Amino acid sequence: MEQHYNYKVVKQFAVATVVWGVVGMLVGVIIAAQLAWPALNLDIPWLTYGRLRPLHTNAVIFAFGICGLFATSYYVVQRTCQVRLFSDKLAAFTFWGWQAVILSAVVTLPMGLTRGKEYAELEWPISILIAIVWISYAIVFFGTIIKRRVKHIYVANWFFAAYIIAVTILHVVNGASMPASLFKSYSVYAGVQDAMIQWWYGHNAVGFILTAGYLGMVYYFIPKQAERPVYSYRLSIVHFWALIFTYMWAGPHHLHYTALPDWTQSIGMVFSLVLLAPSWGGMINGMMTLSGAWHKLRTDPILKFMIVSLSFYGIATFEGPMMSIKTINALSHYTDWTIAHVHGGALGWVGFITMGSIYYLLPRLAGEQKMYSTRLIDLHFWVATIGIVLYIAAMWIAGVMQGLMWRAVNADGTLTYTFAESVKATYPYYVVRFTGGLLYLSGMCVMAYNTWMTLRNRDTAVAVIPSVNPAHA
Repeated sequence: MEQHYNYKVVKQFAVATVVWGVVGMLVGVIIAAQLAWPALNLDIPWLTYGRLRPLHTNAVIFAFGICGLFATSYYVVQRTCQVRLFSDKLAAFTFWGWQAVILSAVVTLPMGLTRGKEYAELEWPISILIAIVWISYAIVFFGTIIKRRVKHIYVANWFFAAYIIAVTILHVVNGASMPASLFKSYSVYAGVQDAMIQWWYGHNAVGFILTAGYLGMVYYFIPKQAERPVYSYRLSIVHFWALIFTYMWAGPHHLHYTALPDWTQSIGMVFSLVLLAPSWGGMINGMMTLSGAWHKLRTDPILKFMIVSLSFYGIATFEGPMMSIKTINALSHYTDWTIAHVHGGALGWVGFITMGSIYYLLPRLAGEQKMYSTRLIDLHFWVATIGIVLYIAAMWIAGVMQGLMWRAVNADGTLTYTFAESVKATYPYYVVRFTGGLLYLSGMCVMAYNTWMTLRNRDTAVAVIPSVNPAHA
């Protein structure tokens, strides 16, 4: 009897990725506009920057980003293990449960209901729902690996597995709180311990969601799209273990020049510097996978997304360790240089590898050979790339300028510039940042149209699980 892969839940998450991408990036553009033109909040509390900014980060990370990870991990684990997902019902629950989490964030964050923790703002009832959905996700993913018909566990699944396990630990430890009411709770930690645990969580949310998870995409979708084997499988294993071990210790670099003990700050700095090696090892492995196939970049815009994402990964993972050095951090801390660094990674690395992977998936889920329009994919790539360059260049310049203005002193020791003067000087760069963000959002809208045209009036494709294991999935 023929067995089929579960493409339904993959397709649901892939479509959700595109939809939430448009929503999350739209909110980002709105708050970018508010920084340049503050009156745009219309004096409505729900539209103020302080309410919409956490909504933006939750929408792009947990809605766009993690929906993309759900879609790709469910697809990859089935194809590489050559079995159907462990439980269709549990997989369906993870989809609807995760959408419930996102919608809860959409309602509560503009209302000002928040725990006040970066990337962990959602109040305790929603936090519990996240835990339930995540445990279900782990059961589906690891259950599929346990019942695999291929002895070997492909490296992409190692990265997906690490991200699932690490996020479970991070969420439970940092989410420990004491409810005061249905909509309010307080962290069980206090003072500098709370700050340390928060940034252990915060940086490892970057390390395991926004890095390890997406490296799972790199190791499956780049070889598939390029039709070339991974450059070095041995390097991929070394890359995995070095990255997973080192990342956990880098969080204190967010707390330089604070009440955190100096030795703890230094440990964070040292491990951040060590991180450069495994990070670039992964980037080089992905890049070199194109050996013998570089000519495909001329005609394949999906491959452009994937390879350029690795370029931004390389930039972000060089810049992060550099900014963790205390003397450099003394200039960059609290400035828009940090915003440039974050968005170089978010827009260029996370955004592009997700978009490339979803472009790979969508036609296969619809039973088509390719997307509705390859030219629209190319348009999306160039519009988004120009948008990223405008965004991060503007914030780099603004950040260095802010750092220099804040530390400038007169001969008598008084500050040369007031804080208000630094804000005024930053204004034109905020306008450029808004323009870059608007271009990036426009590219996402192009993707949404291309997705609609590819999937409309088409049922989910049926893919038969091979009865005899081929050489590769």
